[in-house]
Amino acid sequence: MHQPVVPSPSPSELAAHVGLKRRGFVVSACVLLLSLGTHPLLFGGFIPAVIVVHVLWAAVLVGTAAGMGTRWLTVQRASVVTGVASMVALVLDIHFTGGLSSTLFPLLFAMPLIIAVFTPGDVVTVWASVVLTLVGMLVASWHSDVSEQRLVGQVTLFFFLAWVAVFSCKQFRRMRDTERDAVHARLAALEQLARSEHLRADAVRSQAEMERLALVGRLAAGVAHEVNNPLAYVKSNLGYLEEVSGESVQDLEDMRRVLWETQQGVLRIEQIVTDLRRFSRDSSDAEEAGSVAEALDEAERLASVRLRSLGQVVREVEPHLVRVRLGQRQLVQVVLNLLLNAADALDGVQPSRAARIVLRATRVEGGVRLEVEDNGPGVPETVLPHLFEPFFTTKAPGKGTGLGLALCREYLARVGGTLTVANCPDGGACFTLHLPAHPEKKPPG
Repeated sequence: MHQPVVPSPSPSELAAHVGLKRRGFVVSACVLLLSLGTHPLLFGGFIPAVIVVHVLWAAVLVGTAAGMGTRWLTVQRASVVTGVASMVALVLDIHFTGGLSSTLFPLLFAMPLIIAVFTPGDVVTVWASVVLTLVGMLVASWHSDVSEQRLVGQVTLFFFLAWVAVFSCKQFRRMRDTERDAVHARLAALEQLARSEHLRADAVRSQAEMERLALVGRLAAGVAHEVNNPLAYVKSNLGYLEEVSGESVQDLEDMRRVLWETQQGVLRIEQIVTDLRRFSRDSSDAEEAGSVAEALDEAERLASVRLRSLGQVVREVEPHLVRVRLGQRQLVQVVLNLLLNAADALDGVQPSRAARIVLRATRVEGGVRLEVEDNGPGVPETVLPHLFEPFFTTKAPGKGTGLGLALCREYLARVGGTLTVANCPDGGACFTLHLPAHPEKKPPG
């Protein structure tokens, strides 16, 4: 089975570890020096040899703390140096204060536990302290002529304490490694989530562009018709201008009228091309706010190539509407989609009747209410629950992507808006949009 690779500690983690070790050594040195004041209580007076041992012991700890982290004195080496120094100093303390009868002798048993506390997770140092403590205990016992039975008992008790020290050290190391693995796993999961979110955003953007181009495709036939009409009379007028002489006043008036009609035809073609190019271009810049009135103008111009032969579009728009949080291009796409859907519904209604589509926009609390209402056949009750589902369509194959209304609702949901549909009592369908107002930026004070 493949074992996961334990990630190496980062430089910041190593620096924090070194700092913790240094503070531990300095604090220990201070405690050793302060403990000299307790000697009269422990030993009945000051013992010069013990004072010298403690001062040298504290000096080793402070010097190790100062030099730790360099190339010659790594954290591991510093732990070994302080462990050996502490063991030697403690054995000397016991020797100078009465051997096995010394009040400091119990500390010899506890030394592995003390080392485990000050070097958490450092199994090598703890094992070294176990070995050194065992040697020191045997040396102290040999100098004190301890009986064999007592020596065996002391060694047995020491092995139990040593096992506790090593086991706790290993447990701490496992917990630390597990926590580090968990942190790295969370970071990896967050990176994967970020990549997934990036891919999802790309997919959503691709869907939006696909639907936008699909709308342009649905306009293609009407665009050809709308362009051909002005081109026809531009061509006819140019032919007329070639024939007239322009000598009479009547000829000059006719020429002016023909030139004006020709100019209007060219402007109509230019407007159609401009609207289509602006609507279909790819743009990654998110717009902060949209104007409902301007979006209705652009959407109606684009849809006119499809609606002109069906009927009329009536606008009931309040003046001075607030800007909304939905971007201008997305707002145009939503309205255009609803207009073309209404045109498709009216195109196939039987018996045929003149289309009437109402664009109604009113100011409401918190934003704008926009309605797109038609006098078509309405939406079947069985279709209503599924109308906004992705890839759901009632159109014939090749006539729709099934993404239009789903994307429209998603656009609105992203900015806190809603899109609903209901059948009108007199027939037809009404799509209602609630567009939240865009917060006005306060001028810098």
